[in-house]
Amino acid sequence: MLSQAPIIAFVAATQRERARAFYADVLGLQLTGEDPFALTFDAGGTMLRVAFVEQLEPQGFTVLGWIVADIDGTARDLAARGVEFKRYTWMEQDALGIWRSPSGARVAWFPDPDGNTLSITQLA
Repeated sequence: MLSQAPIIAFVAATQRERARAFYADVLGLQLTGEDPFALTFDAGGTMLRVAFVEQLEPQGFTVLGWIVADIDGTARDLAARGVEFKRYTWMEQDALGIWRSPSGARVAWFPDPDGNTLSITQLA
């Protein structure tokens, strides 16, 4: 029933201007709309709705992720824009914070300003 319907991705944020600056200026997403409840961005053809909440308890897992062709270049570019990649003591990550999964995919994680975990992945 929903297999052909476009999907909307959602993430929560507590501060409008901080979210706008991060998702537009740091991540480079195009702002496509805003209302009193959320900002919307074009994320590679998927609508990303950054919804405003008064309080946020970030989850312990990735809530949004992007598939990229060049994870090394993307990680360097994001780091130059102020993104700090997460380090996990229980997994081996390279100097950029990238982990190689058993499938050969390479993944790096980073927080948004509200502590939501985001990721970039280069598939094998």
